[in-house]
Amino acid sequence: MNDISWGIIGCGDVTEVKSGPAFGKVPGSRLAAVMRRNGAKAADYAARHGVPRWYDRAEDLLADPAVNAVYIATPPRYHEAYTLQALAAGKPVYVEKPMALDAAAAARMADAARAAGLPLCVAHYRRAQPLFRKVKELLDAGAIGSVRHLRLELWEPHEGGLVARTELPWRLDPAESGGGLFYDLAPHALDLLHYFFGAPEAAAGLSWNSYGHYAADDTTAGTARYPGGILLEGSWRFGAAEKRDRLVFTGDNGRLSCAVFAAQPLLLERFDGTVSARFDFPPLAHVQEPMIAAVTGHFLGRGPNPAPAEDGVAVLQLMEGLTGKRKA
Repeated sequence: MNDISWGIIGCGDVTEVKSGPAFGKVPGSRLAAVMRRNGAKAADYAARHGVPRWYDRAEDLLADPAVNAVYIATPPRYHEAYTLQALAAGKPVYVEKPMALDAAAAARMADAARAAGLPLCVAHYRRAQPLFRKVKELLDAGAIGSVRHLRLELWEPHEGGLVARTELPWRLDPAESGGGLFYDLAPHALDLLHYFFGAPEAAAGLSWNSYGHYAADDTTAGTARYPGGILLEGSWRFGAAEKRDRLVFTGDNGRLSCAVFAAQPLLLERFDGTVSARFDFPPLAHVQEPMIAAVTGHFLGRGPNPAPAEDGVAVLQLMEGLTGKRKA
């Protein structure tokens, strides 16, 4: 395989800017076909983005000999079925997060990829972005000493703008998304913690409906213990009066702090509040482009899996622990 010729299953809002255009900008990668059950919308997407072919059935896209890899960007309800179909068709898969509706489904996907001997990568794309690669570099270099405590807060007002309004309804239906906005947004930061520290040793928490704007639970609070005794305290509130987007690492010698979604600097601070170093990162035109580049390289045999399926399973296990659905 000399290049990756992608087919997208589910060319909705997430593919308009965040991911779709990047497939044509990464060396060794091109977008060959798109599929959406609404054929008119698939045709419109293909025309606007210069994609050669469009389909309204996944089976037809998977049978296209010009497509040698698949990006699955549907709601999570369909991730498992489409991943299994793509693997059965002999095509490696890049699947959106959360990897599936639950950890059990994600584990079946990982097992299927191993059995097929094909790559399966999860779109935990923030771990490939320059900001979070810098965080990892500083943590690994001991910039704040041994990490002891993590604070993660994502508080959003009702209709706060993190999610496109056209795709909000399915995200609020646990049968489609797995569990409301927590399931859509929390994987970003929780995967970063997995990338930095590995899988947690224990997790517990609760999820409930606090504000009443959504039928799904809108509030989650929980704790987890990572290797080395690192404590995570996390809270997610979708309907809060105050907006917060904060990830703070506290070590023996200071703190690192940044936002997960907002365009804010990465700060290295002493305990007296003095800023030792500030790192600014320009916004990315396509937030998934660094990860798509890494996935493309992996599919071409030029690098390791940048976001393995096993990590996607672990993130869902942690989410189930934090929401009280199971103990991670």
